Amino acid sequence: MRYDGEHKQRTREKVLKAATQEIRAKGVHRVAVASVMSGAGLTHGGFYAHFSSRDDLVNAAIETMFAESRDRFAKETENAQPAAGLSRYIDFYLSRKHRDAINTGCPIPVLVADARRLPTSTREKFAGNVAHLGELLSKHLVTLGRKHPQIEAQSVLNELVGALSVARCEPDAAKSDAILESSRRALKHRLGLETES
Repeated sequence: MRYDGEHKQRTREKVLKAATQEIRAKGVHRVAVASVMSGAGLTHGGFYAHFSSRDDLVNAAIETMFAESRDRFAKETENAQPAAGLSRYIDFYLSRKHRDAINTGCPIPVLVADARRLPTSTREKFAGNVAHLGELLSKHLVTLGRKHPQIEAQSVLNELVGALSVARCEPDAAKSDAILESSRRALKHRLGLETES
């Protein structure tokens, strides 16, 4: 049976969804093509109709994860003044909901531990997507009149990822919440966003 292009695209999206879930649950190095295809409700034999290799699948899954992250950034910042939008993004990123949503949200904390062991092409894709998120932050900082927006954007992104990662590692819920809260306050104070919501 022959399928149209839309069917092929929908099938590819199902495979990518299964791959992103597997990456988040197990890490990049434990992703198995057979398991991903099974998770998508498909047979292993259909894999090569969509991807040339396991690395191709991983690269596409990483791109999908970052596209979702960029969409979330847009959702938090659109239709808002730059200061309010940036404040909302910080509130989202360093929230309990984001901390507890291991299977969704920003892919950087999920992927960073595996990044050094990934193939060069995958590391380049990861680094490029991290840089793009930094650019989104930088644009807001430019509008706010910050003196060194690119440098500060990288620092903000590093602090967001670090605080979220440490909060996820802390087994005591109250201490984990405190990590998120103190980091939110510190970032917003440094950026002059205390009065924004």
